[in-house]
Amino acid sequence: MSFDPRITPVRHDLAAKHLEGKVAAARFVEGQEREVIDAQAPLRRAPAPDAEQMTEALMGERMTVYEFDDEGWAWGQLADDGYVGYLPASALIAPRAAPTHKVTALRTLAFPGPSIKLPPVATPPLGARLTVLRQQDRFAVATIGYVPAGHLAPLDRVETDFVAVAERFVGTPYLWGGKTSLGLDCSGLVQVALSACGIACPRDSDMQESALGALVTSLSTLERGDLVFWKGHVAIVRDEQTFLHANAFHMAVAVEPISHALARIRAAGNDVTSVRRL
Repeated sequence: MSFDPRITPVRHDLAAKHLEGKVAAARFVEGQEREVIDAQAPLRRAPAPDAEQMTEALMGERMTVYEFDDEGWAWGQLADDGYVGYLPASALIAPRAAPTHKVTALRTLAFPGPSIKLPPVATPPLGARLTVLRQQDRFAVATIGYVPAGHLAPLDRVETDFVAVAERFVGTPYLWGGKTSLGLDCSGLVQVALSACGIACPRDSDMQESALGALVTSLSTLERGDLVFWKGHVAIVRDEQTFLHANAFHMAVAVEPISHALARIRAAGNDVTSVRRL
C-alpha cells in the first residue's frame, strides 16, 4: 500500500499509532493534540530553521504531535489539511477553549487592552481562529487580547466568492509554503481563499488538481472561479481574459492576461494539464 508522505505521519523510526500494521516503523505512538499560538508558524521538512517551509499553520489550528525533540521541534500532522512536518515547539500550547471566531481581514492586531494606542501583542492573519470571550465597545475580547470586532466573524459565517477573497492578496509577495498576507504561494492562495468560503481544500497544487471540481475540457470556455493547472502550479480564472495567481515570475500575487501566461509557460516547455470547475 502506498501512502503520500506529505500527509502520512510516518518516518522510519516513528509513526502514528493508527498506522500500525499498515506501514513500517520502529515504533508507533499515540499523538498529543496541540494548538498553534503564533500568528503563523512554519511547517518545515526537517527540524532546522533553514529547512524548506512546506506550509504554514495559522493561529488556532490544531496539530497532532507525535514527537517533541530536544532541539525545540514538534513533529506531527496538521488537523485541517493533514500536512505532516516539523513546527517550532514554542508555537504550540495545550488546547484551550474551542475557537468561536475567525479573522476576516487580511491581517488584524490584538492589543493588551481596549486601546489602539497600545503596542500589539499578536498579528493574526486571515483564517486564524480565536476564542472570543465577550464584546467591549469596538473590540472583541479574545484569549489573545483585544481585537477589532470588525476584523472577525463567527466560524460558521463564510464568504461567497473565493475569487474575490484571492483578489485581496494582489501584490502580496510570493513565498514558497506561505499562506498569509506576508507571503504565499500558488496553492496556498487557492487553499486560503476556498477555506474562507467553507470549502475544504488540499494544500498542494497536484492534490488540488486531483481532488477539486469537475474537469473542463476546453480553454475556450473558461469561467470565473475555474482553476487552471500546469506542472507544479495553479491559477484562478477571474474572467475570460485574465487569471490570478501567486507566482515566482512576478514574485507576487498578480493578475495576468491568460494568453500571455500560457505563451510564457509553453515557451518554457510546459502546458496546461487540466482545468477544474468547482
